[in-house]
Amino acid sequence: MAVSGKAISGTAFATLLLIALMMGANHVAARIAFNHGVDVATAVVIRSAVTALVIVALLALQGVRVSFTARHKRMLPLIGLLIGIQSLCLYSAVARLPVALALLAFNTYPIWTALWARLVYGQRPERALLLAMPVILLGLALALDVLGATSGLGAAGQWARIGAGVAFALAAAGTFGLALVVTQHEAADVDGRVRTATTMTIAGLVALATVGVQGGFHLPDAPAGWGGLAALTFLYGTAFTIMFTVLPKLGVVGNSAIMNVEPVFALVLGWLILGQAIAPVQVGGALIVVAAVIRLGMRKR
Repeated sequence: MAVSGKAISGTAFATLLLIALMMGANHVAARIAFNHGVDVATAVVIRSAVTALVIVALLALQGVRVSFTARHKRMLPLIGLLIGIQSLCLYSAVARLPVALALLAFNTYPIWTALWARLVYGQRPERALLLAMPVILLGLALALDVLGATSGLGAAGQWARIGAGVAFALAAAGTFGLALVVTQHEAADVDGRVRTATTMTIAGLVALATVGVQGGFHLPDAPAGWGGLAALTFLYGTAFTIMFTVLPKLGVVGNSAIMNVEPVFALVLGWLILGQAIAPVQVGGALIVVAAVIRLGMRKR
């Protein structure tokens, strides 16, 4: 999550914001698709397949040589499996919660990353992360209205309404955190484009297996659903293509902290497009989470 101490250019900054906007819009489009007959597994299959094909085509055009060590052959399928589970869980959260709140709960992944690094590789968490953890959790509690004070439902009523969605979002954050840790330790030396192509392919296969279990694809039942499905696929695929073609030329790492403003974009788009409004105190909690995660990502290491 860290970036270098060197200031990035205006073009790079604008590109990072564009990616965050497209990723936020992707989830809003997904909610539209889910509201019109599309199920989570169908969306993940189509999105992953198209993104994988685009990146494979880029690899072929750029003449990138692909070679894997024995360790890569063991670990890349695991990473793909984790991202497949993460994708299914995050879209499941988006289908059940206001989009911005689903993304905010998912933005706890730095905490999960530190936990997995400690459990799997014995790494002690940095002091900055330990200080940020309670801030992130406090902001998330405010954003989710965990006591039901803003909604007037009380804690039990609020959790009856948001519990499943929050569980899916936290599961997505946990699996994503583990995927980041495994990638850092086992596959960091694989070309990012190659790693993304393999990850998207395996994630798509995981979703395809889910489609098979549930009895087939669930396609849109209205024009708005087709528009949402097309938009989420286009936005997701375009964002990843920019991430792995444009950002390296600008000297910016693909997971720059600036892109963690995605929930803010989702909050605005969810209000404008879906009519999803949250109380001012929840907006304040959302901004606390986003600020803490961005601050973590921009620290020097």
